[in-house]
Amino acid sequence: MGRDLRYIPEGDGLVEITDRCFQCRFLLRPSPRLEAVFVGALARTSRRYGIGVVDYRVLSNHFHILVICHETWRLAAFMRDFESKLAKEVQRLHDWTGTVFPHRYRPIPISDESEAQIARLRYLLEQGVKEGLVTSPRHWPGAHGTRALLTGEPARGIWIDRTAQYRALQRGEEAGERAITEDEELDLVPLPCWRDLDPAERQRKVRCLVRAIESQAAERAKATGRPVLGRRAILRQHPHASPAVETRSPAPRFHAASKRVREQLRSSYYAFLDAYRTAAEALHTGRFEQAHFPPGAIPPPLAPVPLRPG
Repeated sequence: MGRDLRYIPEGDGLVEITDRCFQCRFLLRPSPRLEAVFVGALARTSRRYGIGVVDYRVLSNHFHILVICHETWRLAAFMRDFESKLAKEVQRLHDWTGTVFPHRYRPIPISDESEAQIARLRYLLEQGVKEGLVTSPRHWPGAHGTRALLTGEPARGIWIDRTAQYRALQRGEEAGERAITEDEELDLVPLPCWRDLDPAERQRKVRCLVRAIESQAAERAKATGRPVLGRRAILRQHPHASPAVETRSPAPRFHAASKRVREQLRSSYYAFLDAYRTAAEALHTGRFEQAHFPPGAIPPPLAPVPLRPG
């Protein structure tokens, strides 16, 4: 089964992005170094491509990012550079020689409904809590945007200029990591449905979500009698290991709060798909003047033309 075309419908441009490590291994296991590298790469590449980051959460074997973007090519370029930088630093950190992210990230557009947008923010906040790993979104030991959402302060990370390091080595110079490391700050942007609220009100709403998640986790622990895994056990996981059981459910094409809006988004996607296929057929059959791709589409590459001998 082929992948869906990358598509961002007209509207607020809110998209949830998820990607998993190779064989679900714990290559993103929490550590101060990984958090600094993740936030730094996210800050640098989101600024480069004009992407607004609403929230992020990094579990041991996958991550979630909530972003605002209106153009698929911009989202694709952002994720290409972000994951490339992150993967190289993860390989260095954990002495891993293989691929880190073997598949394309999964972007899921979110409707303009406030209920849908708040639900996805809550979904990110409860990562690590709903699985019984920690008791609160605040307690996850890895990279997450909860502190920034609650305080309004930027998240801080680092960007390590490996290109400068390589060039220095080519010149026969010693390039210490401190000399090629720059501090980065990531300012989170509000949910589109909260754009007109003042910062104090947005922080209050996030606190309410966090408290609701903590209360639900406490009730679940009381009902089941199972304690959370806890910070120490999470940090003891070997980054090359993978979970004994990995449960995943199929990802939806869109996130919406109502069936009506979900059907509208589905219809708009199929119209986009039909227009894309018509344009792609015209492109590959040489009818370039008829290859009108829909707005936001990323055209397929043309097949190479073999040179004639002589």
